[in-house]
Amino acid sequence: MLYGAECWLTKRRHVQQLSVAEMRMLRWFCGHTRRDRVRNEVIRDRVGVAPIEEKLTQHRLRWFGHVQRKPPEAPVRIGVLERVDNIKRGRGRLKLTWDELVKRDLKDWNISKEIALDRSAWRLAINVPEP
Repeated sequence: MLYGAECWLTKRRHVQQLSVAEMRMLRWFCGHTRRDRVRNEVIRDRVGVAPIEEKLTQHRLRWFGHVQRKPPEAPVRIGVLERVDNIKRGRGRLKLTWDELVKRDLKDWNISKEIALDRSAWRLAINVPEP
């Protein structure tokens, strides 16, 4: 369900749709329906799954750490971290860019991007524990 999620630019609507789909699967897995009126948190604790929004952020930050550890002349680093500011984005495209989204994630999680150079410390910093 999250394959390739590290490159997604997600709107609130997209995260909400993923969350709804995930809860449908978890309810089906537990044998509950919406009519049973079982709270989402109870189902998550029973199955032992972290929220999809946190997992999306973890995947995005894991990819960011991978890109940060690449040498400066690597094509992936040039393409992802360096962008031209005067390009007009097409109609329907998000105004938020991938690097701005990563900066917001780093700020929300209180993580410095210098930690990304140490792989083991970075893995510990971005880990989302399963309940």
